[in-house]
Amino acid sequence: MLVEKKKRRDQEIPMASLADIAFLLLIFFLVTTTIDVDRGIGLTLPAKGEQTEVRSKNIANLLINAQGEAAIDGDPVPLNEINRVIREKITQNENLIVSVKTDRLTKYETYVEVLDELKVANATRISIAEPER
Repeated sequence: MLVEKKKRRDQEIPMASLADIAFLLLIFFLVTTTIDVDRGIGLTLPAKGEQTEVRSKNIANLLINAQGEAAIDGDPVPLNEINRVIREKITQNENLIVSVKTDRLTKYETYVEVLDELKVANATRISIAEPER
């Protein structure tokens, strides 16, 4: 009796549908992934020409000069202390409106840093005054 040797077949993984599967996975993850976007500070702007009378005791003037130094109601305050000072003022007066006024040469980064400090201090009423010419 002759015993035949079995021929070994090379085993292969079918690659024909690999591109289809990769494409479907890519589409699936693109569609189902949510991207968390920081919304920043939401500003509600009044209508053009609209003016409202506000008592002076309800306004805190925050001035920023060209060198990036800040003052609240005339008192110099370091930028990292704005949060604490405004928070204290808000606890004393819940109707407080923070009026932010900058110099024309103030760096934009400083301006954004001040707005971030106001956001952390939970200042919801912010008035952005136009810089003097």
